[in-house]
Amino acid sequence: MLAARPSPAVRVHHALADARARLAARDAAVLRTQIAVSEIAAPTGDEGERGAWVARRMAGLGLSALRIDAAGNVIGRRPGLTPGPAVVVCAHLDTVFPRQVALQVRRDGPRLAGPGIGDNGRGIAAMLTLAEEIDGVRVRTNAPVDFVATTGEEGRGDLRGARALFGEHHERGGTAAVIALDGAGDERVVHRGLASRRYRVTFHGVGGHSWAAYGVVNPVHAAANAVSHVAALAVPREPRTTVTVGRIGGGISVNAIPEDGWFEVDLRSASAAVLDRYDRELRVAVRAAEAAENVRRAPGTPPLTVTIDVIGDRPGGEVPAEHPLVLAAIDATRLIGREADLATASTDANVPISLGIPAVALGAGGRGGDTHTASEWYDNTDGPLGLARALTVIVTAAGFAPT
Repeated sequence: MLAARPSPAVRVHHALADARARLAARDAAVLRTQIAVSEIAAPTGDEGERGAWVARRMAGLGLSALRIDAAGNVIGRRPGLTPGPAVVVCAHLDTVFPRQVALQVRRDGPRLAGPGIGDNGRGIAAMLTLAEEIDGVRVRTNAPVDFVATTGEEGRGDLRGARALFGEHHERGGTAAVIALDGAGDERVVHRGLASRRYRVTFHGVGGHSWAAYGVVNPVHAAANAVSHVAALAVPREPRTTVTVGRIGGGISVNAIPEDGWFEVDLRSASAAVLDRYDRELRVAVRAAEAAENVRRAPGTPPLTVTIDVIGDRPGGEVPAEHPLVLAAIDATRLIGREADLATASTDANVPISLGIPAVALGAGGRGGDTHTASEWYDNTDGPLGLARALTVIVTAAGFAPT
């Protein structure tokens, strides 16, 4: 009886033993890159300074066709032995932190601490390190590999960079596969893109003095009423669905009836049908709050009005667990001594998945926590293992070409 042949990822992993040793030897340099990029401000929509820094690093690595596109994505290519659709390795440039937040990274025992040190300082550093290792000489691939630092992944960026990138890639000959490097970790394999919609709800009134004009509609009261109804919505555990009011505001003074009151909602679900259902539920709650405030207003005063603006709409989808790219990620995870955790999340991989392009998002090694806070931290214990895992997945997807 013939023994089963090793999977493609197993064969590639064994062939890359020298490359993994080089990655481990460069560990200190990877951390220096991670610190350096994390200390460059890159709020969503204002990633230019960090993008220019990454472009200079890519140029130093000898990537070809280097450019910054209209969306601000920084793109460099490592040619393959054969022409055809490229494998895309991407990591997002932007952070959730405004420019006034201090970005200095400090050491706290075995940890590095600083805003964005993991999300996505680690991802950018890993992408540049892998672009250095896949150099076309010591490590070659059959298909081209495009290394891309994307814009607009966080918050209201609404995956702007990924949308532009993969729309263009379709026009330029297609994409074979996508590996997004996002944050720390070496176990999770995101193969399901979490769909989300984001809304800004604004109630409008005439405003006035809190005593003299009392009785006119109060937009903040209406907003608070609507938020209480939204918070009370019963969401299913399966498919997992979340409704979060993340911001609320309005008015100019404690003793003035506001002219406006607003709040912003983040709605997510693993099911597009459930997302549509809670879109309707949200609108019902808002209209009910509008009607209730108008019933209370003094006779002869102007009515309250409301606008509901969609400020984000992220597509979702799924790459089957049995797809070769997902299987390669599972095998590569086991090969570094971890067990793969198949997961759902909202990342740059959402866009290619929604377009039918096979894609996964992977952590880039180490451990992290307190993401999206000023106390965010990264622990580099076993950090090179995450890089080794990503290298195996990329080279398996692009086709290993022995030197």
